[in-house]
Amino acid sequence: MKAFIGLLILSGSIRSGHQNIRDLWDRDGFGIEIFYTTMSMKRFLFLLRCVRFDDVKDRPQRREHDKFNAFRNVFETFTSNCEKYYNLGELTTIDEQLVPFRGKCPFRQFIPSKPAKYGIKVFTLTDARSMYTKTMEVYLGTQPEGPFRLSNRPCDVVKRLAKTMAGTGRNITADNWFSSIPLEQDLLEKNITYLGTIRKNKVEIPPELSNAKQRAVGTSIFAFQKHLTLLSYIPKKNRNVIMISSMHHDASIDDRSGEMRKPEIITDYNYTKSGVDTVDEMCATYSTARRCKRWPLVMFFRILNIAGINAQVIYMSNNAERKLVRRLFLREVGRELVHAQIRKRAACNSVPRSLREKVLKLSGSTSSGHSEFDVKIRARCTICPRNMDKKTNQFCSRCSKTMCLKHMKTVCPHCFDHLNENNK
Repeated sequence: MKAFIGLLILSGSIRSGHQNIRDLWDRDGFGIEIFYTTMSMKRFLFLLRCVRFDDVKDRPQRREHDKFNAFRNVFETFTSNCEKYYNLGELTTIDEQLVPFRGKCPFRQFIPSKPAKYGIKVFTLTDARSMYTKTMEVYLGTQPEGPFRLSNRPCDVVKRLAKTMAGTGRNITADNWFSSIPLEQDLLEKNITYLGTIRKNKVEIPPELSNAKQRAVGTSIFAFQKHLTLLSYIPKKNRNVIMISSMHHDASIDDRSGEMRKPEIITDYNYTKSGVDTVDEMCATYSTARRCKRWPLVMFFRILNIAGINAQVIYMSNNAERKLVRRLFLREVGRELVHAQIRKRAACNSVPRSLREKVLKLSGSTSSGHSEFDVKIRARCTICPRNMDKKTNQFCSRCSKTMCLKHMKTVCPHCFDHLNENNK
């Protein structure tokens, strides 16, 4: 299974997610050597077809209480590990991802603004600078009555995602779907600041801020409370943007914006708002996904993509002096995962000789002397009469004499060790 995951990561590193699998395993010069030396194409397709993430025996009973039961254990294990092994920076982003999928799924969503339009919606908390994904939550709609039924209100989603940051003084950036003044006040009680756009129809917004008529382009109106700042900015004629922030407490204007005279609230929001969107783009660039009709497998491909991003962030944090692009990092990870399987296959006598030579090359084994990974040319048995011309590729591991199976003695490892002790 490690080799199976390694091949998925390697296929993503060469951006072959929608390439025909037969092209990857082709041996006429068009395929990729590491794929067909690791395992056969039939074996890979068998694993891809049969992989499951739960027990099929009690699945109907669990489905009555949880729509996400077929993948919940793996998903929660992955998110808990992401929360455990990395500390976020001071700036974070909360937004939604849409995992592309058009098959049958009880919680599939249609979002016209997204490129894929149909898919599985996942709320995500990421680091705005390193793009590390801290935690995720899948939108499941209205769950059946039971322990898995949670509120889908935007403020409740943000609180659940930010529970690991309580008391740390970090900032959350989000768009207007999540933003509200009560949410900002609740986060401040947990020592978390908030920055984001807010919709004009909120009852807490003063009419002076929501009105954009007869205002010049580039003008700003600020409203202050003790721990809260509201901003109304005019980027275009008859159009305004309303911002909410508990991180800013003055009317500072960013001088770098020139004639547009953008406040620092706007520039800080633009700097930190795209964390989740960048992660989504990175997942699509080197995607491990294959075409399938099962949503648990689609989610498995997504967490493999995010795992590759998170692993590189951790690696680069521990090895700041080494610069390694993501493509090469994924290639190294995939190679390490398949290496053990390649060495195991090199010792398999049923593998054709031409393929074993390539396996030996990739496994790093030397062809000098006799070892369990070497391929020996067929030769005449040294004990059988010459006129019988008995050819074999078996040889004695001690004296290296070629010998057919008729004259070879088979012993178990225990007896072999006992004979070596007696000879000593």
